[in-house]
Amino acid sequence: MNPEEILEHLLKSFERYYNINKETPAEPFVAEAQFHSHTEQYFLVKAAHLSDIFSNEYVYFAIVPELNCQVLKELSEKAWNTGLENVNPVPGHRNSDITLFIIAEKADEQTMKMAKKIKYRKSFMFSFRGWSDFRLVAMETSSKTLTSNRLGKDLKKLFKTIN
Repeated sequence: MNPEEILEHLLKSFERYYNINKETPAEPFVAEAQFHSHTEQYFLVKAAHLSDIFSNEYVYFAIVPELNCQVLKELSEKAWNTGLENVNPVPGHRNSDITLFIIAEKADEQTMKMAKKIKYRKSFMFSFRGWSDFRLVAMETSSKTLTSNRLGKDLKKLFKTIN
């Protein structure tokens, strides 16, 4: 499969719960997806409001012909910073996670090792107003090699469904 077909397969798995933007994603990404969840807790009646819980996820998709350490670092930083611009740590904010999927035709072994070590985390008001974590998954299409950082390991399942 070529990178565009893989991207379409990934986007299909997100379209049920996420708002997908393929027309005007942030540069240099080819698509982005957003998920927002709001939960309220009450005690017996709505007038006895206990809490609000806001949870968000911002997902960015990139296609590159060749993934090297510099490109990986630039894409990761851009996704992290762009995602943080969307975070609004109001009272009741639980988390806003930022995820990056990279589809590359070629990637060297050093870059794939570096991807495992990329880690970003930010807490807001000592976690009283939530936190943000960064998840990363990269795929080399020529050898179908997958790699991820620690928080992105569960997302590798999405790529494994691709034939």
